[in-house]
Amino acid sequence: MKTTLRFLIIFLFLFIGQDHYAQDMDDVFGQLEAQEELPLLPEKMLFTQRMLWGEKGLLRQANLAPLNPLQRNKEIKIRRTMLVTHQVLGYITLGSMIAQGIIGGKLYNGDTGLKSTHETMAGIVNFSYFSGAALSLFAPPPLTNNTSKGLSSARAHKWLATIHLSAMVATNYFAEKDRVTHRLAAYTAFASFATAALILTF
Repeated sequence: MKTTLRFLIIFLFLFIGQDHYAQDMDDVFGQLEAQEELPLLPEKMLFTQRMLWGEKGLLRQANLAPLNPLQRNKEIKIRRTMLVTHQVLGYITLGSMIAQGIIGGKLYNGDTGLKSTHETMAGIVNFSYFSGAALSLFAPPPLTNNTSKGLSSARAHKWLATIHLSAMVATNYFAEKDRVTHRLAAYTAFASFATAALILTF
């Protein structure tokens, strides 16, 4: 009796498992077939994305990333990894900016002994900021564009990115040319960057 019961349980387990496996495979093939019918690239892309990942982008021309459904699936995974790393670097940059603001404030108040520390921290902020920006700008494009209308957190994040990118360039440009403008640009970069990070977090 026990042997029969065990056999029945094993049989049901294998039967159900095979059924779920078949359903999973049907789902995978269905997604691939549906993807073959849909455009592989979105209509709108950043210039940097189009330059690398567009239909005639450098990676397509060099045959390093041929445009097909399987390759696009790989690119979406790459995109996800790059954007997660972009987010991590964003928090590192935000923390570094806060530290730099404290150091910069003391330096402007006459503590000249912090000049070397201020310059080192500036290098850390620049490295983390522009590395994170590059990951976002050069990530593979999504499958489709966001068609929702009105203000969204993602759209606000992009608008703020334009502000803090410009402010970061200005901060570096005026570092040795105009202390007042340098400081104003640095505060603008921090305020817009912090807001952009908080928008996506909350």
